Amino acid sequence: MGMPVEFNTMIVTKGNEQRIDENIFQVTKEGYRIYPIDIPIEVRKTKAGEIAGEAIVEKLEIGENKTVVTYRLIALNSTN
Repeated sequence: MGMPVEFNTMIVTKGNEQRIDENIFQVTKEGYRIYPIDIPIEVRKTKAGEIAGEAIVEKLEIGENKTVVTYRLIALNSTN
């Protein structure tokens, strides 16, 4: 029996991220997903949207058909 797993190379938040600490955020995604850990990857609000910043995934929690991604924002692209 197989299990669907998605391999992602960017974090797409869809505005659902939660701030845990100053630069630490967490987003919960449906399904089982694997992200690279300890290397910078892009953060976007939507898949086709502009790059909002860069982050390093620090922790993945996978279970009950969801993935919780904890990441540290290392660069923020802002128009302000």
